[in-house]
Amino acid sequence: MIKIVGKDALETWVDEVIARMRTYGVQAKGDHFSFESLRRAADLRLDYDVTILPPKKYLQPPRETLLRFSGAVEYESVFDEDPFVIFGIHPYDLEAILQMDAIFEKDQRDEHYLRRRSKAVLVACDVETVSENVFAGCMGTAYLESGFDILITKIDGGDYVVDIQTDAGRSIADSLKSAKDANKKALAARREVWNKNKARLRRHKLEVPLEELPALLEAGYEHPIWEERAQRCYSCGSCNLVCPTCYCFDVRDDVGWDLKHGVRARVWDGCLLAGFAEVAGGHNFRRNRADRYRHRYYRKGKYLPEMIGKTACVGCGRCITACTAKIANPVEVYNALLEEKDDH
Repeated sequence: MIKIVGKDALETWVDEVIARMRTYGVQAKGDHFSFESLRRAADLRLDYDVTILPPKKYLQPPRETLLRFSGAVEYESVFDEDPFVIFGIHPYDLEAILQMDAIFEKDQRDEHYLRRRSKAVLVACDVETVSENVFAGCMGTAYLESGFDILITKIDGGDYVVDIQTDAGRSIADSLKSAKDANKKALAARREVWNKNKARLRRHKLEVPLEELPALLEAGYEHPIWEERAQRCYSCGSCNLVCPTCYCFDVRDDVGWDLKHGVRARVWDGCLLAGFAEVAGGHNFRRNRADRYRHRYYRKGKYLPEMIGKTACVGCGRCITACTAKIANPVEVYNALLEEKDDH
């Protein structure tokens, strides 16, 4: 079901959804944008460039209670199974969520993530404003034709094409069912948006074909770039924490003052942090900054592609913006490895 609606009809629909269920959406936050609880459609900004944090924070929260315990043997798992909607997910962030789905379903299923994910309705929107450091066009994530519940695309003239693809999407789209079906002209206009975004979401140009990244990294393990750039790394983990495809976490037990009751929670963690690979006895598999710095790129360009068949970088550019040392740009690193290979 693909409809075409005007701005007023779109806002009316969003307000109806807000009245029915927990709703999040992109809103202005000073000079930046952020996914926050949405209380009225007028606050929703579909024209934003990029958000500070990705929408993964609602699927894998920065801090999440896994269970409550009492004494040595009594415990109760905690699950968040209330339905919710996220409005305004850009295609690159949607691709990151789809990758997280594959990871958390693989091998030992993560029920905490998957139960919450099953209750989420994902309303994506095509990019209107190009952000400073985006390179999604190089990563194949400038637009997506599937994977969402609903996709909103603003076309020339100011109308919106609303593509409702799933039962979850249809369940919140009652007021849109009477809207006009999108005609061939509207669909052609949407395709034009996709083609333009594929070309213009390339603020940094990746010279390496994505399918060649694993082999390039395999050959570049001893490249001097790892040590050179790591000398400027603060090990702050900002690149990890803003990344939509980073999913690593630490698990902690918080015990109450009575020493009997408490909770087990997981919190975001990152491979650039000094203690990330530390184990019992104080041993650390990646004590050196260069080892941690290199691991980030191998995870995205080699390890995850070998696990799920997709490059674990979607080109959002958040890491580039967040890194005050200006060493986190994946495009620069991968291009440097390619130059070294070509020189030989």
